[in-house]
This record gives sequence, structure tokens and C-alpha cells, in this order.
Amino acid sequence: MALPPSRTYIDVHILQTVPPANLNRDDQGNPKEAYFGGVRRSRVSSQAWKRATRTHFTERLPQQDLATRTRRIGGALAKRIGSVTDLNTEDANRLASALLAPLKISAGKQEGDTAYLFFYGRRQLDSVAALVKDRAAELIALDDEELTAEIKQLSVQKEFSTGHPMDVALFGRMVADLPALNVDAATQVAHALSTHAVELEFDYFTAVDDEQEKGEETGAGMIGTIGFNSATLYRYATVGLHQLVDNLTDEEAAVTAVEEFMTSFARSIPSGYANSFAHRTLPSLVAVTVRPDQPVNLVSAFEEPVTGSSGIAAASANRLAHEHTRILSKWGDTLAFTALCHTFPTTGDTAKLLEHTFGEALPFPQLLNGLRTHLTDTLKQAAR
Repeated sequence: MALPPSRTYIDVHILQTVPPANLNRDDQGNPKEAYFGGVRRSRVSSQAWKRATRTHFTERLPQQDLATRTRRIGGALAKRIGSVTDLNTEDANRLASALLAPLKISAGKQEGDTAYLFFYGRRQLDSVAALVKDRAAELIALDDEELTAEIKQLSVQKEFSTGHPMDVALFGRMVADLPALNVDAATQVAHALSTHAVELEFDYFTAVDDEQEKGEETGAGMIGTIGFNSATLYRYATVGLHQLVDNLTDEEAAVTAVEEFMTSFARSIPSGYANSFAHRTLPSLVAVTVRPDQPVNLVSAFEEPVTGSSGIAAASANRLAHEHTRILSKWGDTLAFTALCHTFPTTGDTAKLLEHTFGEALPFPQLLNGLRTHLTDTLKQAAR
């Protein structure tokens, strides 16, 4: 299998306006913030949006093709072993522990837990269980020393090191106790920042006790406050196609993974206080660029905060377009591909500027189709 002759990065730039919300809480329960350009900004951590993206995967893709992240891998493996053998729960747990022992993952505080979250593919766990499927009764009859010796002959580490699911290949995996199990992430996700200054606000709420005696009891059954803000966010992520191909060892699967990531990253949103704020929106703008040199985050467009009384989203889009053009011009960069989807009025100045900068505006499905075609051609040319 041939890799691209040079690095290939897919940069994703998104502008998304969110109404009053608390997408991602800090340790005080308020929306996360950051100072940038000398003013306070709304911030959503990269971890929060990666989690939202992975959750969106599960809504569209078969669970068995995806990964899960947990401290309870031992219990999960024991269930797999129990489902493919006749072992009772106690014996399945013993065999699972023996299979995981060569990985030397530190034990957690609770019995059966690992010290940290382990990110693995469900099919990988099935493959590990399959190693003992036909020998379970024989293995469980051995004493601990003999069982350990037999398990060492099995390819447990290999099963976790190959056949990575899409989300492990995209987001990577770190295992402090066994670096051989590490997977370099093909995707980097930036913290989302508001393009403008924000002020933290509070919602004072009360809840009524439906069963209180009318006329005899007054007052609220509960009183509280929730911090919130509203913002137009600049969101950025980049995918290294060359690293993704290396992680998946399959070029077509790598292109599909880019497409699935694009879909879920654009359509997902963190769910913090979703029932209180119903904050789900879709982006106003998605711009994609493919670069052969390095990823470029365009947040510098908003170092001077956007201001305006007639809306922030369009002004932010104009800033983004100008910054993109300026960077290309001053650094002499050449892009391999650009694509654009936006919801601004097609006859307005913003739409004209965006299309002059990123190309014809397309419906999102067409943007994905064009990107898939370009990446597929890139890999074919690399194979020649």
C-alpha cells in the first residue's frame, strides 16, 4: 500500500452561532471561557467537541465498527468470553484478567478497573475473546502460573495493535504502561472560541412543588441559578490523511473516515444543559481546505474581537475570508483543494466574498462528495 508522497492535511473551518447555552462547564458550573485578544471569550474545549463528535458517530454507524473508552475493560472482556464459551462468571473474569495481564495496564482503585480510561475497538475485544474461545475449559483448569505461561503465547497485544476502528484511528490512543499500544491521532481539534467578547450571564430559576397544599403553602420548591452565554463560535479541526492511512492501513477506509468525521464534527454539539437551553444549531459556514504543507488555524482573524449591532455571524465570515486570503498571499501557500458551504443570503456581499475566497458554495452533501473525489484521486496518484 502506498502512502501519499507528502503530507496531506484537511483543514475544517466552521462558524456556528449558539443561543443562550452552557455547552461546556468549568469547575464552578459556568460556561468555559478564555481571554483572547484582550477580551473574555466563550470557549468550548476540544475534548467536549471530540466527545460530541464520537457520540454522533454512534447515532449513524454500527456500534460494532466503533470504539469505546472505559476503565472497565476487564468486565467487558469477561462478558465477551462468557458469551462465546460455557464458562461461568467467575471463570470468565479470571480468564479475562489473565488475558489483559500482559498489557501491564495499571489497576484502578476498584477491583476490575484500570487506572485510566482505555480506548479500544469492539471488534478488537471480540478478537481477543476469540483467542480462547476453543480452549476456555482447558485454560481455566490450569493453575495461575500455568495459565500465565499459556496466555503469553497468545497474540493479545497484536489484536489491540491492529484493526483499529475509525474513531481510534482519528483520535488516537495513549497507553502509559505500554507505549507499543499507542496510536498517533490523525485529527487535531482546537478549542472553539467566540469571535467576539462575551459576558457571563445567569438564569435565576424556581421550581414549583406540584403537591404543595394550595392556599396553605407558598414559595418555590427549589431555587437556583445556571450560568450561560451566547456566541458565534469559530471552530477548527485538521485531519492528517497520511496518518489516517497509516493507522487504518486501508486507503478507502481512510477517505471514508474523513467523510464521517466531517459529517459528525459539523453536525454535533456538546449536550451540556441541553434540556434547559435547547441550544442545538447548525453551522452558518463550513469551509474546507486541503494543504500539502501544514495545518493552519485561522483564529487570528478574530484576535481583534468582532463588534456590530446588526449581527456577528456575517462579520465573522468576512473576517475569516480576508484572513485566509491574506495568509495565502503573504506566505505564498498553494492549496490543493477548497470547498464551501454556507447559509448567508446568496445575493449579499458576504456570500460573494466567501465564494471568491473558497469557491462556489455547495450543499453540504456535495461538499463531502467533492472532498471524497479529491482525496481518492490524491491517493491514486501517490500509488503510481
